[in-house]
Amino acid sequence: MTEHSPITLTAAPTLTDWDVQRGERDRLDAELRPTNKAVVFDALTAAGLTIVTVRFDGYGDSGQIEDIEAKAGEDVVALPPGDVEIAAAVWGHAEPKRTVMSIRDAIERLAYDFLEETHDGWENSDGAYGDFIFDVAERTITLDYNERHMESNYSQHVF
Repeated sequence: MTEHSPITLTAAPTLTDWDVQRGERDRLDAELRPTNKAVVFDALTAAGLTIVTVRFDGYGDSGQIEDIEAKAGEDVVALPPGDVEIAAAVWGHAEPKRTVMSIRDAIERLAYDFLEETHDGWENSDGAYGDFIFDVAERTITLDYNERHMESNYSQHVF
């Protein structure tokens, strides 16, 4: 014999103020990202660069950009001097904050923003490492991401 339990319908959860604020910030970040990316690529193109590689590493709740290497063709060169303006969403504000920063800082900002978007918490526990490849001619940023995992295998046999 099968017993049927009544199904209790519950209302969908309502969005909290935090959820709304987070949604607005995420929406504004997504809206600003193409412009910020274009500003950085314009500066790299003007400097004659072809590839920029950003190496990052993190674990144990700490992570950082380890190195930024710029190339013009096959030659390793310095990042260009100069500043660019980057816009960022600010929690609780409808308008972005615009900040003038060095090209190096703008590249780092893009890398950290993409890490947060794709692998939030990348620096926690065993962490992760990898590279961002800025292909100037293609105007693309490729993330090569490696996540660390500690593995433990235990067995016991009593005969």
